[in-house]
Formats: sequence, structure tokens, C-alpha cells
Amino acid sequence: MLETENELHKKFWEIFSKQDRQKIDEFKNHMDKFAINFNLYKDGNFIERSLPFDVIPRIISKEEFSKIEKGLQQRIQALNLFLEDLYTDAKIVKEGIVPQEFVEQASGYLKEFKGFSPSKKIRTHINGIDLVKDTVNDSWVILEDNLRVPSGSSYPLSIRDTYRKIYPDFFEQLKIEPIKQYPSYIKSAMNHVSCGGINVVLTPGRFNSAYYEHSYLAQEMDAQLVRAHELEVIDKKVYFKNYNGKRIRVGSIYRRLDDDFIDPKFFNPESLIGVPGLVEAYLAGNVALMNAIGNGVADDKGIYYFVPKMIKYYLGEEPILHNAPTYLPYFKEDMEYVFKNIEKLVIKDVAEAGGYGVLFGHEMSALQLEDLKTAIKANPRRFIAQELIEFYDEKCYLDKELKDRKADFRAYVVMGEDIKVWQCGLTRYALEAGNYLVNSSQGGGFKDTWVMEL
Repeated sequence: MLETENELHKKFWEIFSKQDRQKIDEFKNHMDKFAINFNLYKDGNFIERSLPFDVIPRIISKEEFSKIEKGLQQRIQALNLFLEDLYTDAKIVKEGIVPQEFVEQASGYLKEFKGFSPSKKIRTHINGIDLVKDTVNDSWVILEDNLRVPSGSSYPLSIRDTYRKIYPDFFEQLKIEPIKQYPSYIKSAMNHVSCGGINVVLTPGRFNSAYYEHSYLAQEMDAQLVRAHELEVIDKKVYFKNYNGKRIRVGSIYRRLDDDFIDPKFFNPESLIGVPGLVEAYLAGNVALMNAIGNGVADDKGIYYFVPKMIKYYLGEEPILHNAPTYLPYFKEDMEYVFKNIEKLVIKDVAEAGGYGVLFGHEMSALQLEDLKTAIKANPRRFIAQELIEFYDEKCYLDKELKDRKADFRAYVVMGEDIKVWQCGLTRYALEAGNYLVNSSQGGGFKDTWVMEL
């Protein structure tokens, strides 16, 4: 189901209808030329591939986006306060708003960092919040929070550059919000929390699925793109070793690898992509890490359930944007509801991401549903259940035809001296009709998102 076409859509199609269709091939060739990739690991093999993209943008009115912006600023403020509280005084746990057992069983909770507060008490520097627009009440619904190492921002930046080159008419005739400022948001946030020194982007290397993004953002932010062997920790301070062997102090690191691999001396000793001693420098307050270590607890899909309560607890406000209706089998009454309605619910493994561990009740056999109930009963903390949101499709130009495909929206929120919501985002769409999984890691494509006004 598509949204009702408004004046903004009509203006777009009026211009698009006058364009030479050969420009679509030119658009594709330009994107392929710059190797805009999202690499996959499948069946033990590394697959380097171009990320599928669509020439038709998603259009959101500036007025509508204003509400999304306020809701996301509210949510990130509350989540940052939650993480800072959780790792220091833990008042929200002591007062029973979030159960202690629930926190301690979250795979991303790192009790070793209890009592540590990062630079400026900011933990949620760069955030990717996934939303869909519900066809039932025509409102935006938050599906999940990504507060560890969210990826994808370079893709709309790249496709917008291509759009301006191939289709300048749109930007001459329509009021489309500019988006080039996103790297400067990250740069400002890094400068704000810096402990003294240069800014670097720490990448695992070219075999990472989002390596294109690492190099793109480093260049746009005037930051040094580094791998682990180029950083050295001396006296609990981090240094970059440049080409002539000179050591340059590092004050802030935008790290693009997970907690488990960031420091082989503290986490996984077999990690070849981490920096030995980095955690020690971090705990000494000599370097800022973006995002903070231990944020994974807030990415847990079970903790997601409590975010509306966090907003009320820390801010004394009602949530502007709502979660999808969610049930925790951890609670007896929720388990009873899930078991009675499992065939129409979506069941998610709380520790999974990227579209993995998602089961649709309506697609499962009676035997599979009974096996799933057994798994839930044996480990209720492992699962959440959500009502299936019938979210809007987007028009996509596939195989030289316009087709309707399910699409979500990843918004990017950067927290530094203040909270910035990027006037763009990553619209992801499924390649197959009727597929609700749109993640890039599931083979989905992406398109530009235009925030527009008349």
C-alpha cells in the first residue's frame, strides 16, 4: 500500500516524467564507478557487491519531518541518560522501572565498566533509529535503536551527489533540504568530546561490509582513516603513527568495530583488528570513543520495550514517537498473550540485528509454532514479540518498471554539544514483493530520502 500522493509527490513526478529514461542507466553507471558497496558474508564466503539502489527517492514533507526530529531528539536524550545512569548510579534499576535481572542478562551489558563516565557524559554520539510509517494510523513507529556502530549514512550522501549531477532539474525547481552537513555533525561531536589530539576513524579494513562508508566519512570529516596497527598506546595515551614514524596524539576515535574486538588486551585476545591498551586509555579519560563501550545494552530488543518508560522517568514527558506494540514473554501476562496470538505476531531474538533472528508467525507451520513456543518458554528473556506493522510501500524502479516494495527509514541522530537530526536518512526497500525484511544484510536496496517543502 502506497501513501496518498500529495503535492510534493506530484511535483516530483511532473519533473521525472520529462527526463530521458537513458539517464537511469547513466545514474547506475555513475554509482557503480565509485564502488558503492555493501559486502556480505554468506555460507562462509566473502561477497563484494554493489549495494542495490533505486533512482526514485522517498519524499517526506518538512512539516512531517519536524515531528520526527523532535521525537528522535527526545528519544536519544532519554537513552543517553539511561546509559549514563545505568553505568553509574543505576537509579532506574533501583526504583524498579527496568528490572535488574533484565539488564544483567542483556548481552551488551558490560559490568566491568560500572562506575565509568565518558567524556562530557555522552555515550550516544552517533545513532541510527529505524522507523516505519504505519498504514493504519498514518504515523511513524520506531522499530529499533542502533546505538553501537550504526552504518549506512554514506549511501544517501553518495546517491545525492549522483542525483545532483545526473538530474540537476530537481534541485533547481524543488525545495529539497541540503544534506552535506552530516559529516560536519560528526566532526563537531568528536571535537566536543575530544580529550586532546586529532580525530581518527578506526576501521577493521576493506573486508568489512561497510568499509566504503568508513573511508568516505573519514575523507568528508577531515579525519585520519586508520587501522589498528597504525595506533599505539603509550602511558595510557593513544597515538597515530604516520608514514614517517612520527607519533601524533589522538583525542577522539570514531570506531567502526564492535566492543568485543576493540582491544585484545581487554576483550577478545584473538582480535587482530583491535588496539592493545585502548580500553586502558579510555578508562583513564585520555581518549574519547564514539560510540561509548557498553552501549549494546540499549540495542537489546528487550530494553527497547522500556524506552517509553525512560522518557517519562528521565524527562517527565510523554513519548512523541511510539514503539511498535511489544510484548515480553519474560512477564507472565505477556507470555500468555504471545502464546494465544503467536500466529499473527513477529518474534525477534533480542540479541540479533540486521534482520537476523526475525520470525513471522503467519509464515510458520503449526509444528514450527509449537517448537517456537517451547523455545520461548525455556528462555523467555531471549525473545520479544511485536504486532505486525503494515507499513507503507515505496515506488521503486526495478527491471525498468515501477513496482511497490516495503520500505523502512533509518534516521541518523548525532549527539555532541546538542542533538542534531540529519535532514535525510537511509530508506531501505525489499527487492521482493511482500517481503517485510528490508535490511541491507538481507539483500535489500536503498534510495535517497528528500525532506521537502512546497
